[in-house]
Amino acid sequence: MEANTRGEHARAIFNAGLAAAEPGLCVHRALSIADGVLQCGTRHLPLDSISRLRVIGAGKATPAMALAAEEILGDRIEIGAINTKYGHALTLQHIETFECGHPVPDAAGVAGAQRQLELLEGLDSDALVLCLFSGGGSALLPAPADGLSLAEKQETTRLLLACGATIDEINALRKHLSSVKGGLLARAATPARVLALMLSDVIGDPLDTIASGPTSPDPTTFSYCLELVDRYDLRRQLPTTVRQRLENGSNGLLAETPKTGDPCFAATENIVIGNSSLAIDAATQKARALGYEVLVLTSRLQGEAREAAVTLTAIAQEIASANRPVTRPACVITGGETTVTLRGDGKGGRNQELALSAALHLDGWPAITLLSGGTDGTDGPTDAAGAIVDGHTLTSARKQGLEARDFLARNDSYNFFHALNDLVITGPTGTNVMDLQILLIS
Repeated sequence: MEANTRGEHARAIFNAGLAAAEPGLCVHRALSIADGVLQCGTRHLPLDSISRLRVIGAGKATPAMALAAEEILGDRIEIGAINTKYGHALTLQHIETFECGHPVPDAAGVAGAQRQLELLEGLDSDALVLCLFSGGGSALLPAPADGLSLAEKQETTRLLLACGATIDEINALRKHLSSVKGGLLARAATPARVLALMLSDVIGDPLDTIASGPTSPDPTTFSYCLELVDRYDLRRQLPTTVRQRLENGSNGLLAETPKTGDPCFAATENIVIGNSSLAIDAATQKARALGYEVLVLTSRLQGEAREAAVTLTAIAQEIASANRPVTRPACVITGGETTVTLRGDGKGGRNQELALSAALHLDGWPAITLLSGGTDGTDGPTDAAGAIVDGHTLTSARKQGLEARDFLARNDSYNFFHALNDLVITGPTGTNVMDLQILLIS
């Protein structure tokens, strides 16, 4: 099988995964009205028992989720407000959209979060708040805790992203610097009923981590956050007010985020309506339809992107040389979310960095192709979803005078693949269920 054909197949398999996780489809599968009753999960709410229905939320996929909610609920929605990334907005009839900064929060995000808090004021126990959360929701719903400024939260986010902290660790800090995350939005909505639909971009789908858990009990503490800060040697680099808040909270001088059993969760239900497994299952079906023997390796890929690439390419090389652990033509699929520790001043994202590292290890292996892409269509601060490489990538690079190791050393994967025309460009996909890696071996 030619490399061009494998490349076409890899893109088709990736696109199948994207289509299965389309947020509108996920909402329509989860939310319905039958015989005057709103049904979702264990909730069966007679429509005439709902005095007011308001919609709030945040995330890259939230506009598409909101559009589906409007299709289902129509004029029953009194009003709503959502936050999403710049360029991701859709035309909605009842729900206001705030486009905001991501991954570093900005003033537009604060304005949108404040608007959502305003919509929760004065609701009674017959009201229903429909919350729509998806990947990116944590950065897109910034509401600094009392005494903190947006600039201080921005600087803290930059430090965490640069040090290679995991998304779970970053979100633990965000929850303790916020007035909405870590269950605080559910508390603000009390006594109204809350129904939260979530499109998960977090390994294992923990409710408290998706969008930093605005409507979920928070198991993390101020003391844990301080431990993380010290683990990455950031205490002296943090803004003074952030450090003081964490230290005061750890010493019991500030109230903790609400935990399991808190009364604010009595009328709250959180439901995951889409995740990485959904995309992986669809990608698997497409790969089999194209004639590949499929091995789903994991939906929990994490760690340094460049190191994950070493493991993935080693498995592909074993298949290419020994026809094990699956036989050729083979497709190995992984999902998850890796991290990048910034060492240089280049441009890229975790998927492009994984692909660039893989290219170094695939040099001279003509039967292997790897595609690594973010399902949201934006890998890091770039317009690419990821990149695609094979055993000929470095040969092509050398002809253009490009040294892959130099680009990797300065985290400049975007410019490397842009020069080779090997970026995967999807544009904003409207969904976000972490990343997919597709390895094809012929």
